[in-house]
Amino acid sequence: MATLEPTADRTNRASLSEATASATSTKSSLNQGARNKAIGRIGPWQLVRLLHEGELARVYLARPADSPAEQPAAYAVKVLRKEWWRHAGAIEMQRRSAWVGRRATHPNLLPVLSCGVQQPPFYVVSPRLEGESLAAVLQRERRLPLSVTLWIVRQVAEALEALHDKTGMVHGDVKPANVMLAPDGHATLIDFGFVHSPREAKHWATQPVFGTLNYIAPEVVASSLSCDLRADLYGLGVMLYEMLSGVLPHKAADAESLIRMHRETKPVCIRERQSETPKAVASLVHRLLAKDPLRRPESAGIVAEELVRLEIASFSSH
Repeated sequence: MATLEPTADRTNRASLSEATASATSTKSSLNQGARNKAIGRIGPWQLVRLLHEGELARVYLARPADSPAEQPAAYAVKVLRKEWWRHAGAIEMQRRSAWVGRRATHPNLLPVLSCGVQQPPFYVVSPRLEGESLAAVLQRERRLPLSVTLWIVRQVAEALEALHDKTGMVHGDVKPANVMLAPDGHATLIDFGFVHSPREAKHWATQPVFGTLNYIAPEVVASSLSCDLRADLYGLGVMLYEMLSGVLPHKAADAESLIRMHRETKPVCIRERQSETPKAVASLVHRLLAKDPLRRPESAGIVAEELVRLEIASFSSH
């Protein structure tokens, strides 16, 4: 897979680092204060503090239990909540997350370094990523420059290409909250909790915690359409639309209305939302957001290649 020239990447890193440096500095200070404190242990890992709590799992900052107390905690341990230990579906999700994270290695995918998924407590271990989520950046900045947007989305497309090629699995939850941005702008696609094979899409869509409706592909919630790896490209398109315009392509007061809009309503042209969007970029956005998956680009790899060209063109137009 081709990558953009280092000069362009350095320019993007400089632009994005201004937006993330302050938040990262604050988090680093918190980490320093937490290093010598332990709140528990799971397997060979010493849990230092809670990082995030979701419906299915808790994520802890951790370090190896046999390491010196002064050693910085540099790992994240995702532990399935106890109330899900007897739920076969939740356990299977944790096991698949571990399998995908160890099989689909790529610089833009979160690796799984270790896991315990055969018996409770169920957990997976990954490196602790510095930086913040793309969702946090967008909440603060609303929109990012075109070149930075294309750079980030290209990295996510390359991550999806690796995931699809090496596992044949759908990520199932492509959204800004699942993209971590390092201070230098390196993007990492995280959270494999909803990975599934295309043939299972309808089954997994019935789970109350499946994906996020703002980014979910029409075929996942429509019985009349087949679902394949291009479901992830729709989520990528929603994310690109949001990054360029500052708003989601569809917004509704309730889940039923939002699902109907994904299935039936054509989004407002991105150039109406943001007139400076180049026509070639707008074309890609709306092809990614096609209701029929067959009208979207054929693969994440093809999208990544197109984004490389668009990214280079965004610099030459300055």
